[in-house]
Formats: sequence, structure tokens, C-alpha cells
Amino acid sequence: MFDGLILEFDRGLRTIYGGNRSKRIMPGDGLVEPVLDETEKRHMAGLMRVNHCGEVCAQALYQGQALVSTNPTVQTVLRRAADEEADHLAWTHRRLTELGGRASLLNPFWYAGALAMGMIAGSLGDEWNLGFLAETERQVEAHLDDHLRRLPMADSKSLALIERMRQDEIGHAHAAEGLGAMELPLVVRMAMRLSSKMMTGLSYRI
Repeated sequence: MFDGLILEFDRGLRTIYGGNRSKRIMPGDGLVEPVLDETEKRHMAGLMRVNHCGEVCAQALYQGQALVSTNPTVQTVLRRAADEEADHLAWTHRRLTELGGRASLLNPFWYAGALAMGMIAGSLGDEWNLGFLAETERQVEAHLDDHLRRLPMADSKSLALIERMRQDEIGHAHAAEGLGAMELPLVVRMAMRLSSKMMTGLSYRI
């Protein structure tokens, strides 16, 4: 158990401070870097910082859910999703660096909050745990759809990256639904959207 806690702590540090490496090839790798003016570059870096922040939260969320879940099947689904999100984390960090940006200074706070939320969701039982996973992924999918509409068409590297992330998120939601995820109450879904809106607004700038 102690060794497991050390591994989870190490995973948290790597999540917050950029020590993750992707197991899959980054989408758009090898495409020509687009020519962007400084305004476009700052905007793109801001959007990618938001995406990176979202992946930090996803790691913490799934980590918290898996820690308190007692169902091996649910734990496997959460770990598999977390592994793919770890690729997203590494990809967005690399793309953010390529755009001349930096990670959000608020990431440690977002991580702590998402970890707590994950543990609360996990402690409510499998249906809630899976429901929280499915709703999170549906909201992330909508967020990525919005970014795909806002990205400059010339930035094919970022477009390829976000589209691959979007497909992964859809897969995670379907996996949770297939295992019996419940539909979360409207008030919970609205609270999740509100907290997400606050996070994205702050992370774009800070």
C-alpha cells in the first residue's frame, strides 16, 4: 500500500510539473509549423494552455476515482482512460512549448480540486463514478469542438492534435456508458459546466 501511495504521489508531481511522456506518436508530428503573427500565437498558446490544464485535471480526477473504487472493472476503465489522457497531457505540453507558451500557474490548485472531486465521485458508488466519468468526457468533447471551430485553419498541427484528443474522449464516455453509467442530476451537470467555465477563463490568461 505504501509503495502504491508513492507511485500515485510521483504521478501527481509529473502531472503538475510536466514530467509525462507519451506512449503514442503525437498527432500532427511532422507537419509544417504554421506561420502565425504574434496575436495569433498568443491566442493559440492560450487555448492550448486551457487544454493542458484540462488534462492535468483529468489525471487528478481519474486518479481520485480509481483510488477509492473497489470495483476492479471500473478501476481498469479509469486507469485505461488515465493512460490515454497522459498522452494528451504530454502532447498539449509539447504543443504549448512549440507555440512559445507556458503551463498555467494555477495547475497545482486545479489538480488538488479535481483529485478531491474524483475521490468524492468514487466514494458514491460505481454508477455515480462512471456517470461522472461519462459526463466529464461529454463536456470535454463539447469544449474541444468549440476549440476546433476557433483554431486558425492554417494551424494543421493543433487541429490534428485536438481532433485525436476528441476521438479519445468520445471513446472514454462510451466505455463508461457501456458499464452502466448513470445520468447525473441536472444540478450536478450545471455545477460541472460552471466550474469548467471558470477554470478555462482563468487558465487562458494565468
